[in-house]
Parts: sequence; C-alpha cells; structure tokens
Amino acid sequence: MEYDVRLARPDELAGLPPIEDSGDRLFQPIGIVFPPGPTVAEHMIEKGAEFLVAGDPPVGFAAVEEVDGATHLEQISVHADLVGRGIGTRLLRAVTERAAAHGSPGVSLLTFRDVPWNGPWYARNGFADLPPERWGPGIRAYWDAEIEAGLHELGPRTVMWLPLPPPGTG
Repeated sequence: MEYDVRLARPDELAGLPPIEDSGDRLFQPIGIVFPPGPTVAEHMIEKGAEFLVAGDPPVGFAAVEEVDGATHLEQISVHADLVGRGIGTRLLRAVTERAAAHGSPGVSLLTFRDVPWNGPWYARNGFADLPPERWGPGIRAYWDAEIEAGLHELGPRTVMWLPLPPPGTG
C-alpha cells in the first residue's frame, strides 16, 4: 500500500498522539521508557506547528516548525505496526523538500545518538552532528528543555543538521 505524504488536515491532528504512542513502545526493548506527560504531537499541536502526514487516514507524521531561521524537525513517528515500510523515509523526504522549497538553509533535529532508527538513520539520510558552537538560541533552548524533561537520562542525545542548497541552485 502506498502512503502519500501531505499536509495534515485540522480534523486529523487529534489522531496523531496515538501514532506517537505506538511508536514510542518500540523503544522499550532497548531500555528507553519515555516519561509520562503530553506527547510531542500534543505539544506541537498546541504550539501550532506544521504537520505532514502519511496516509489517509494518517499512519505517520512529521512535526516541523521554524527554529533559529531554519526548519526544525521535532518528530517523525510511524505507527508501530507499519515500521520498516519506508513511511518514515517518505516523511523525511517531504520535510526536506518542503524546507528547500521555502528557502530554509537546512533542517535541524534533536535525537538519540545511538538508537539505530534515530541518529544512525538520520546520518544515512544526509544529516550530520551539529557541534554546540553552531547551535542557535532556539536549538540551545530545545536542548536545555530536553535535559530538564529527563530525556538525556534515557541515552545520549545529539543535535543534527542537514544543509539545503539555496533556492534555485539544487
């Protein structure tokens, strides 16, 4: 089955947290159990972030916003039953294509450095670690909020960056 990627409709936003919850369960076998509280999707919905979704009804999503003058990918989540079918890759491609079309200089994200479907997966898709001296105030605030929320206690985290070509050159 093909899962086309598109902008989420407002009536679909309430269905995104359960997708995230199902995906979060995949971390439990490697010892990562997320703290209770609102999901990233719920937080990003409240902030008015943009969501790209795969499928109709959605089976995966990417939450993005602008941070430090660039596109920031806050979350990609795919329903656990559908992991490994290229849905996350299609979502990531749509995020980067949309960012480039809007003139973003790149895409940033924070993720677990060593979890195979996190840091190494993003690296295979062109992202590289962004050294702290290149972080803007928005990324630094995200990092500090993650520390306060306890995410760094669950495993090593990293900031990653994918530079995008200037409009009209790529």
